[in-house]
Amino acid sequence: MTNDPIADFLTRIRNGLAVGHASVTLPYSRIKQDIAVILKDEGYVEDFSMADNDGKPTLTVELKYYGARRVRRPVITEIKRISTPGRRVYVGKADIPWVLSGMGIAILSTPKGVMTGTQARRNNVGGEVLAYVY
Repeated sequence: MTNDPIADFLTRIRNGLAVGHASVTLPYSRIKQDIAVILKDEGYVEDFSMADNDGKPTLTVELKYYGARRVRRPVITEIKRISTPGRRVYVGKADIPWVLSGMGIAILSTPKGVMTGTQARRNNVGGEVLAYVY
């Protein structure tokens, strides 16, 4: 059992990218699926899929790279957990952070669902800052 499933999700992606895996598989949860949808929509991962593995639902994330085979680099340079179970980080609608001056994304959990910082600004809502991706 893990105390922070979102940090586990981000760490599995980070480790998979570090060793060059094509995909990573992890236990399913709704918030992980929502984060995977955001990563796919923003172009940071190729795709994701849900499956049932011995009665336990799993989420498989296809990682994305660029460049030729020998010199390929991961699209995600850094993926960082911001709000943790021991230190929650909440922001108002006026204080939503810009990641790398708009080159990266902040993933927020808002009352209207999990969304990027840009979508939260557009919807005029604040929330908990889950992660930065760039």
